[in-house]
Amino acid sequence: MSLYEDLGGDEAIGVALDRFYDKVLADATVSGYFSGVDVDRVKRHQRAFLAMAFGGPDRYEGRTLKAAHRRPREQGLDQHGYEVFMGHFRDTLTELGVDATRVGEVMAIADTGKDDVLGT
Repeated sequence: MSLYEDLGGDEAIGVALDRFYDKVLADATVSGYFSGVDVDRVKRHQRAFLAMAFGGPDRYEGRTLKAAHRRPREQGLDQHGYEVFMGHFRDTLTELGVDATRVGEVMAIADTGKDDVLGT
């Protein structure tokens, strides 16, 4: 069974993204990166990206991570902001009852994009 299936597929990823973005948009440290951004569009792209990354269907047709995060980098996204985002992601998974081993797997996969997100 893939991590994608183990987590509950598209529906579970969608629920997680909704909760995650509720946290992000409520956090003044990082919410400014989404000013004027269609967050629902971002969630759709991220859902497809995560499904692919977790071993599910490959329906992602968006930009590269580096290109998709150009604007936030220009707005000052740095290591601290990245850690805030990742903390919200980890907290969301934990709140949804994902076991610690799976949370670790998800976070390890998500962290592989760090250099592209930060442009380093």
